[in-house]
Amino acid sequence: MKSPVIVIGIGEIGSVFARALLRSGHPVYPVTRHDDLDEVARQLPSPELVVVAVAENDLHPLLEKMPPAWQQRLCLLQNELLPGDWQQYGFIKPTVISVWFEKKKGQDVKVLIPSPAYGPAAELLKSSLGSLDIAVRVLASESELLFELVLKNVYIVTTNCAGLKVGGSVSELWENHRELAETVAHEVIRIQAALTGETFQPDELIKAMLTAFDGDPEHKCMGRSAAARLARALQQADAAGLAIPRLREIAASQSS
Repeated sequence: MKSPVIVIGIGEIGSVFARALLRSGHPVYPVTRHDDLDEVARQLPSPELVVVAVAENDLHPLLEKMPPAWQQRLCLLQNELLPGDWQQYGFIKPTVISVWFEKKKGQDVKVLIPSPAYGPAAELLKSSLGSLDIAVRVLASESELLFELVLKNVYIVTTNCAGLKVGGSVSELWENHRELAETVAHEVIRIQAALTGETFQPDELIKAMLTAFDGDPEHKCMGRSAAARLARALQQADAAGLAIPRLREIAASQSS
């Protein structure tokens, strides 16, 4: 029998990973917010992988109390994820996947583009999710991973924040409000650069963002977390001393 896999957070996305890993022959043990992590770790100290599938706001409280036995076996998949999110806890080389598929209640999985993954269990994710026809692209380096994480952040924050202003789908955003989309994207890229201490080519990121737009042109810009994402972007910009006039203009329009 193959080694067990822990899945922390059995929501829509967590359930997809659980099903995929079960298909690959790994026993899957779900962990909910009501379970004692240390007790589960005592019973299962050496899992093949610990998939952390909680929401973005729950990630850091969970990582703070991650049992030591599991800390080198993590798989992270949250939106707005950056290397600093795990490095601050001393976690080294977790498996990270930038999820480019959707799973909503009562609906099957919708794939936008292949999901890039990097780390010790990237090949396991590729084969497991592949059994559900979810494409995974294994990355070769940490620099590639950083680009992919920043790309996902640019896509989400740009579409959510611009969507607060104009609504609609990603194709409508680009076709009808291109100046807004480009300006917001450039401001989001500046925030990402400040958060990571790295320099990014905006044209390269925007081109990759448009590839994701083409993967699901009717994808709605404004999700439930749009207002929170805008507020978080403003906080990050303030901390870095960045001028982001278009994002501030959108925020002002929401409060007026």
